[in-house]
Amino acid sequence: MDHVIGLKCTICGAEYGVDEISYVCPKHGDDGTVDVLYDYDVIKSRISRESLAQNYDYTMWRYKPLIAVEPDSPVPPLRVGWTPLYPAPRLAQKLGLQHLWVKDDGVNPTASFKDRASSVAVVKAREVGAEIITTASTGNAAAALAGLSASIGLPAVIFVPKSAPPAKIAQHLIYGARVMLVDGTYDDAFELTLKAAKEFGWYNRNTAYNPYMTEGKKTAVYEICEQLGWDAPDRIFVPVGDGCIIGSVHKGLKDLLAMGWIDHMPKIMGVQAAGSAPLVEAWKNGVAGWEMKPVAAHSVADSIVAGLPRDRNKALAAVRETDGAYLAVSDEEILAAIPVIARNTGVFSEPAAAAAYAGLVKAVDEGIVSPEERIVVMLTGSGLKDIASAMKTVPEPPIIAPNLDAVKQVLEQA
Repeated sequence: MDHVIGLKCTICGAEYGVDEISYVCPKHGDDGTVDVLYDYDVIKSRISRESLAQNYDYTMWRYKPLIAVEPDSPVPPLRVGWTPLYPAPRLAQKLGLQHLWVKDDGVNPTASFKDRASSVAVVKAREVGAEIITTASTGNAAAALAGLSASIGLPAVIFVPKSAPPAKIAQHLIYGARVMLVDGTYDDAFELTLKAAKEFGWYNRNTAYNPYMTEGKKTAVYEICEQLGWDAPDRIFVPVGDGCIIGSVHKGLKDLLAMGWIDHMPKIMGVQAAGSAPLVEAWKNGVAGWEMKPVAAHSVADSIVAGLPRDRNKALAAVRETDGAYLAVSDEEILAAIPVIARNTGVFSEPAAAAAYAGLVKAVDEGIVSPEERIVVMLTGSGLKDIASAMKTVPEPPIIAPNLDAVKQVLEQA
C-alpha cells in the first residue's frame, strides 16, 4: 500500500507503520483509536475527477485508490455503494428549506450503511490471511459482516445483544454466521468480542477499534459530492451511535479537500437519541473523547445506542473542526420522522436513520440552519430492519367484509 503513509493515534498523535500495529495505539490499550494517513500525491497519479467520469464501476470500489487496501486485492462480489442521493423538495418545503437531499443507504445488499465497512473488513481479513472474522454489533454491522463474509466464503462469528431486533438476527442466521446473543448491552458485546478475537486469533471488524472501517464508510461522502457535481453541500446530518459514520464523513471530506475535488468543508451535524447522547453532552461541555465516561444508554433506535462511543475522538473532531453541532432527539421525534420521510420521499427508514431527519427538524426549529443552505440527510438503514418500531407510527388498518358496501362504509368514515 504505497499510497498509505501510516497510522496516527487520535489521542497522543503517535505514528506507526501499517505493519507495526494491527488495530490500536498500544500506549492507550483498546481505547487508542488510530487514523489512516495517505500520500495524496501518489493517489492523484491514480485517480481524478476526470477518470471517475469515465469509470463505470458504480460501487464504492470506484474509489479504490483512496481506500487503504492493496491495489490488486480482490473485492467482494456484492454491489455495495453508489447508493441514491434523492432530491427531497417536499421535505424541504415542509421545513422552509430550498435545497435538501436524502442519501439512501438502505439499498445496500444487507440494507444498511454498514455494508461499506464490512466490504473493506473482508478484504483486509483476506490480506492478512485470516480464517475467521468477528464483530460486535447492535445488529446492522453484524448483518453486513455476515452477508459480505458469505459472499466470499469467509466464516464469521458475531456478538449482538439478545435485545437486537428479530429481523436483524434473522439476517445473521440466514447468511450462516455463528451468532452469539449476549445477555447484556452492546458495550458488553464489544468487550467480549475484543477478548474472543485476541484469544482465538480472529480478525476483528469492530467499529473504531479497527481503523479501516472508517475507510470504507467514508466512500458515502465521496458519492454525495460526486452526485452533486463536486459542489459539496453546506451541511450533512448524520445519525450517531459509536461515532464511526460521522468520523468517516469528516475523513472523506478531508480527503476530497486534499485532492482539490471540493472547495469547502461542509458543517457536520451529529444527531443522537436523547436516551443515548454522550457525545451531545461531551460536545456541549468541551470534554475530549478520551475523557468521556460510560453512561446508561437506551433508545428505540437500537443502531445508535452506545453507552461509550468507541470512535468518540473522531466523532467529536468531526463536529468541532467543521463548526457543526450535536443534537439530541427523543424516541417520539425519531418515530414520528419515519412516516414523514417515507410519505415525502418514498424512502422507508429504520429508527436510527430517521433520527438524522428528526435532527434536521430540530435544527430548523432552533434556527441553526438557514433556508438557502444546501443540506444532505444521511439515511443509513432500511425500515424493514425494524418493522415493530415502524408499526408504532401508523394506525391499524380496518378489516372489512369482501364487498363494495364495506369499502364505502370505510371511505365515509375517513
